[in-house]
Amino acid sequence: MPTYTEMMQLFGYKSKNAVARLVEKMLAAGIVTKDKLGKLLPTSMFDSLPLLGSVKAGFPSAVDEVFETLNLEQYLIKKKGETYMVEVDGESMIDAHIEDGDIVIAERSTTARDRQIVIAQIDGEHTLKYFRTDGKKSWLEPANKKFKPMHPKHDLIIVAVIKGVIRKY
Repeated sequence: MPTYTEMMQLFGYKSKNAVARLVEKMLAAGIVTKDKLGKLLPTSMFDSLPLLGSVKAGFPSAVDEVFETLNLEQYLIKKKGETYMVEVDGESMIDAHIEDGDIVIAERSTTARDRQIVIAQIDGEHTLKYFRTDGKKSWLEPANKKFKPMHPKHDLIIVAVIKGVIRKY
């Protein structure tokens, strides 16, 4: 967090008193907090976005007012130390709405349930596919009819389970 002097310059204030009033408002709103030494720290609300409710994808309706805020990191990431992002290269998962250039949020795991989308190593190569198993054998299945299921010749190792997809328009 910037110091009071830095905030004075950032906001174009003439006095630290004006910054102090702003900081008090941010403290009261829960945007920032102070540590034991009085240093300002951002709260989870600092990087949250307003959650406006829902919007119909069918017939039009009015959008409601702000109900709450949503911290995307807390929403998408349950195990921060085990989670990473990777860019998708290819079109084998387009019917699962994962396209070339999307970013997937992956959580490291050595196991997966049937039909979970995973990053797996199959015969030494990494790929993003549906994990499939019938209890006896396991394979990877694409979400694009142009691609065929992948059955391991030697090994199939689950590397991560996909938790979310990010796409910029």
